[in-house]
Amino acid sequence: MSFLTAFFYDRFMAKTEEACLKEWRKVLLKQVSGEVLEVGAGTGANIKLYPDNVTRLVLSEPDKHMRKLLKEKAGNHRLENVSVINGTAEQIEADDGSFDFVVSSLVCCSVTNLKVCLFEIRRVLKPGGGFVFLEHVAAADGTPRRQWQNIINPVWKVFMGNCHLNRETEQAINNAGFNINHIERESMRKAPPIVRPTIRGIAITPYNRMQSDAAEPSR
Repeated sequence: MSFLTAFFYDRFMAKTEEACLKEWRKVLLKQVSGEVLEVGAGTGANIKLYPDNVTRLVLSEPDKHMRKLLKEKAGNHRLENVSVINGTAEQIEADDGSFDFVVSSLVCCSVTNLKVCLFEIRRVLKPGGGFVFLEHVAAADGTPRRQWQNIINPVWKVFMGNCHLNRETEQAINNAGFNINHIERESMRKAPPIVRPTIRGIAITPYNRMQSDAAEPSR
């Protein structure tokens, strides 16, 4: 991602943030506590919304331009134990069961391997830990919007940082061995029509990891 793309990202997203995303983020993040990892933290749209009962916040972002902006915001955060690291969601530098919550917002659409990403998130969560997600997803099968997503996707992902329009992220979360505790499906207002379908909610890791049939995916 170029410096200009990172620099203008917040401006590009401003109308959508005000229309819905900021409120959605605020409601979701009220529910997190303890040790928290955010994957693909971008320029830090979530930072100001984390509650005071977060005891450690790790912000992971692979893009160096985004990460520079993220560090600036993290340095001014009221929470004391905040760190910014370089890393992808497919290879999280953390021990098994390190976090109470993992947060992902508008990230699953663009990871290289969604199956590996979700396995890693489940791996670093404590048993019973929560995966908080806010993602744009594929429209319903057979709808005109889904047809357009399928047509445009090959070109879109090339020019939009590997962003996929038609990923079925909800099914992928289930397949990764999570139990979706709460989910909402809503249109992302003030966004281009082909990226408006979204899901948001919380998925829980099994208390007994042997409860899940999800095997480690090949990388």
